[in-house]
Amino acid sequence: EKVIGTGTALDTARLRYLLGEKFMIDPRNMHAYVMGEHGDSEFVPWSQAMMATKPIFDLCGETKGCHFQELLELEEEVRMAAYKTIEAKKATGMAMARITKAIFGNEYSVLTVSAYLQGEYGESGIYIGIPCVVNRMGIQRIVELPLGGEEKQRLHSSCEMLENTYQEI
Repeated sequence: EKVIGTGTALDTARLRYLLGEKFMIDPRNMHAYVMGEHGDSEFVPWSQAMMATKPIFDLCGETKGCHFQELLELEEEVRMAAYKTIEAKKATGMAMARITKAIFGNEYSVLTVSAYLQGEYGESGIYIGIPCVVNRMGIQRIVELPLGGEEKQRLHSSCEMLENTYQEI
């Protein structure tokens, strides 16, 4: 619990910002996460995305011109932003500062950091970006979201991709 990576914290912040713009809502009220490895196999479990306590699919259904394809385009925009290295260096520092603040402030904040899986989501022995409660002790606990079948498969694929990368090293 004391070994933490920035995981997908930066991507999650970007996603919430874009969702806030899309739905004209303060991003702090958009509850959505980017999970997996920080890169090509990261994904958004849209089944868990909400504005306050309203599911994003309901919100999209009430918003003129909103379609699931637009949400997928936002997801792709977040994924591709990781490749803008100059901006990403500054933004990664901001993500690190946010995680550090949660630790020093003993906040018990839910952040998508790289955590070591030990059976959560059916995965073990790998660090990957998932929602975790972060406090003075580091990762206080992993928040295991009820992912749908496709979402579970995407997380599994992301874990496999990371494992293959580790094996190459």
